[in-house]
Amino acid sequence: MNVLGLIVEYNPFHNGHLYHLKESVKKTNANVVIAVMSGNFLQRGEPSIISKWKRTEMALLNGVDLVIELPYVFATQKAETFANGAVSILEALHCDSLCFGSESGEINPFLQTTQFLLKRQLEYDELIKKHVQTGVSYPKALTLAFQELAGDQEILDLSLPNNILGFHYVSAIYKQKSKIKPYTIKRSSAGYHDETITSPTIASATSIRKTLFSSDSEEVNISNYVPPETLERINKYKAENTLLHNWENYFHYLKYSILTMRKEEIQSIYEVEEGLENRILKFIIQSTSFHEFIEKLKSKRYTWTRLQRVCTHILTNTTKQQMKDITELSPYIRLLGMTEKGQKYLNSIKKDVPIPLISKVSSFQHPFLDIDIKASYTYNMVFQEPNRSLRLQDEYTSPPIRIVRK
Repeated sequence: MNVLGLIVEYNPFHNGHLYHLKESVKKTNANVVIAVMSGNFLQRGEPSIISKWKRTEMALLNGVDLVIELPYVFATQKAETFANGAVSILEALHCDSLCFGSESGEINPFLQTTQFLLKRQLEYDELIKKHVQTGVSYPKALTLAFQELAGDQEILDLSLPNNILGFHYVSAIYKQKSKIKPYTIKRSSAGYHDETITSPTIASATSIRKTLFSSDSEEVNISNYVPPETLERINKYKAENTLLHNWENYFHYLKYSILTMRKEEIQSIYEVEEGLENRILKFIIQSTSFHEFIEKLKSKRYTWTRLQRVCTHILTNTTKQQMKDITELSPYIRLLGMTEKGQKYLNSIKKDVPIPLISKVSSFQHPFLDIDIKASYTYNMVFQEPNRSLRLQDEYTSPPIRIVRK
């Protein structure tokens, strides 16, 4: 079988994702599609609007054959760590190719840039350090270091979000000596961070979420921009649970956590550095919403995304000690869902998968899986009873979703 790997969040699955999926299959001639997907908390440090289980259903109904959860320790991280964890899972599942969306749309600039920087890794790391010490954010330091090193050379524009992720995917493939072949599809119509909808059929996930949260009605019509399966599941989820998840749902939990922690405990939280705990303690008392809190915290050094990730780690009580053993490679594969074709492929390679494949959480133990479970518990706390208690049990009682596509 020709196996295609995708690295996704699907928050939610929309027409742009469907376009990328179909074009990727066409470009790679794949007959099996595996998606490594973030769980309930995402790379930008925010909760997914609906649960990983419902996002899995969306993916399987629209052409993905296997959905694997990217562990929290990779999913809520900077692009490099995020990419390393995801690529290692695709490699373990014997994927032949990885296809990602990018502003570039051409794979050669990614290959050339990766080879260029790997040859000059020590210089690059030193330049990043130098720029971080001036007080700029880490993403800005990466861009400045890259520009300084590259000089006048015509290589990839690493100031664009999808190019950055794609570069790290290709770098991870090189560093892990993976046999995966990378491809890219040009991102169509909507930009990654676009907050407004300008195309009649394609919109960014950001603008779709903004539309969903700007409406008070039980059902929101975003039917022009998402497949029917997505619309159906979003509306049903909102009707059953009276909410779609965003940071404001969790703000009172975050505030309680911070105000009941000693300063030393906040310092022990992953990604809290350089006196940030003092600003957190100062501004949490003054803030009446999550948005206001992050606006007050934000600075040249700390981006909105970085601060959201810090808040996610506070909310889930994820400490530096717990995260100290992060490796580049995922220690297990957590199966969330499959089609008949996906199950058949999995059965054919099961004996050759080099790391544990988990379909039942209670059958496996690992410190990183403990963090995944804790993150899911946290995510489900915003529900009203009895929904809350039912959802808290999902991690142990939900088997992988199995979809039979027509």
